[in-house]
Amino acid sequence: MDITGKVAVVTGAGGGIGAALAEALVEAGAQVVVADLHADGVDSVAARLNSSTPGSAVAVAGDVSRTDQIEQIIAAAQSAFGPVDIYFANAGVGGGVGLEASEEDWDLAHQVNVMAHVRAAKLLVPGWIERGAGYFVSTASAAGLLTQIGSATYSVSKHGAVAFSEWLSVTYGDRGVAVSCLCPMGVNTAMLTGGTPITNETQRRAAQAVTDAGGVLEPREVADIVLAAMKSEEFLILPHPEVATFASRKAGDRDRWLAGMRRYQASLA
Repeated sequence: MDITGKVAVVTGAGGGIGAALAEALVEAGAQVVVADLHADGVDSVAARLNSSTPGSAVAVAGDVSRTDQIEQIIAAAQSAFGPVDIYFANAGVGGGVGLEASEEDWDLAHQVNVMAHVRAAKLLVPGWIERGAGYFVSTASAAGLLTQIGSATYSVSKHGAVAFSEWLSVTYGDRGVAVSCLCPMGVNTAMLTGGTPITNETQRRAAQAVTDAGGVLEPREVADIVLAAMKSEEFLILPHPEVATFASRKAGDRDRWLAGMRRYQASLA
């Protein structure tokens, strides 16, 4: 897809990958609605984008786990710029670390990391089919392909995000709807440590597992890789190429891979 002149929505855009995506999109000639749970972050991002490219960005505060607030975000884009061409389901949460995670932790991870994608697609895909074009970009994680040491809620919900993206592509890919699924490993954002200071050994191991497995990229590096992949409408976007190798090993011999992951986990002690 050619980004020039397109209208995009980026959720989780108050910082990190979301803010970098918005910046890259505007530089490529798109108009962007930046959305986040917290207004301060997206207000700052939109102000920065508009200072360099006037009229390029609108900020909306909203909770993407709620359908009515996704509707408001989409409506803001339509009011400011026109129909949405590209939707980046980028907002995400880390959640609890293991079996001690609460029911609330599990529900939050599912609602934000999976159902927010489903709800946005339900609102946008029918219109894209009618218009013959649209692009859905899901930010999942390498944890959605490989399983992360530490956080059960994150790993399980990110697997769900990958599966939903695959289903969306299979079901609507021949009807004008392009789908990409972003699965990075370490990126220099608050998400790398769950957005909060590390307070226990399990969290420390989870963060170390990510940083030791591959290089930690900057958000703008990831954003540039995403936009390059979108030009040819690639489905699986892997900013860390080694993820493909790991996933191949997992698929080739799952028992061996699981045993290796247990050994790797023990080595982090």
